[in-house]
Amino acid sequence: MDIPELPSPLGRSPSFLSTMSAISLLAPLNKPVLVIGERGTGKELVASRLHYLSSRWNQPFVKLNCAALAESLLEAELFGHETGAFTGAQKRRLGRFELAHRGTLFLDEIANAPMTVQETILRVVEYGTFERVGGSETVRVDVRLVAATNVDLPAMAAAGKFRADLLDRLAFDVVTLPPLRHRQEDLELLAEHMALEMTKELKRDVFPGFTQRAIDQLAAYHWPGNVRELKNVIERAIYRATDLEEPIDEIVFDPFASPWRPAENPAPAAAAPIAAPAPAPAASAPASAPVPTGAYDFCEHIRLYERELLRRALEANAHHQKNTAKYLEMTYHQLRAQLRKHGLIGG
Repeated sequence: MDIPELPSPLGRSPSFLSTMSAISLLAPLNKPVLVIGERGTGKELVASRLHYLSSRWNQPFVKLNCAALAESLLEAELFGHETGAFTGAQKRRLGRFELAHRGTLFLDEIANAPMTVQETILRVVEYGTFERVGGSETVRVDVRLVAATNVDLPAMAAAGKFRADLLDRLAFDVVTLPPLRHRQEDLELLAEHMALEMTKELKRDVFPGFTQRAIDQLAAYHWPGNVRELKNVIERAIYRATDLEEPIDEIVFDPFASPWRPAENPAPAAAAPIAAPAPAPAASAPASAPVPTGAYDFCEHIRLYERELLRRALEANAHHQKNTAKYLEMTYHQLRAQLRKHGLIGG
């Protein structure tokens, strides 16, 4: 049996390289691993690499999202059930632990598992045994468990919302994935790779590259959806390009942005103009930009307003760029990209 071709992780940032090194060290061990990261950071990819770079590579790699099922269904899905265990259980069914025997089981969103299910998971991790739902026969399995979450499990355990003893067993070691906004050195590399893949998918001859303006926009964005969101943004930019010989200049971060987007609570009568969101109390932002009464260049109006916001933020922090970045809840590199974009610094 050949090892499946794994997606090659791309990156050169120190945080990315440190994570890859940790995965390589952990992969050969038959120990549980806890993977922590924001949505879209690649937790399932990490679990996959831990499996296929281990001695279990030719055994099953089984996955389950604990948030996708109700408590009763999750228990049966994990541990299986006997005939007649509940209504509709017409025959014995093996659970994910049995299906992963001698291999690896990846449990995503482990924080969503109910306490009763956590207790049984703990027993499997400690002793390798459990009973199917509705049964009394002890089932023995040899499974390496990789669990993942995007929440603070130690805080949940301290609050009594997650079993502390299960956390102790899962956290033989923890891989914490850096969010994309802290991988500035990887952004352009990832974007170009994704653009090339989309170009191939569209059967186009060449990818013309990105303009500096587009690269600055990517660098300045905060990426709440991380690599998964970046993939959507890049693929959307490629397929929307009309001039296939010109570098990509337009980046659309929010595909829902539209003047006809339905309001959250639409009023029965004619709605008043939508006001700009109020600034956070901690920061004294300037008032919203006035909307011209006649026809005007919308993009240029927004650009000038953004530039004014940046200029005032710099003045409020005595032009200290690191303090200004913190003031605007940006990384230093994001602020620098915005300042270059608006001509407030050189380079």
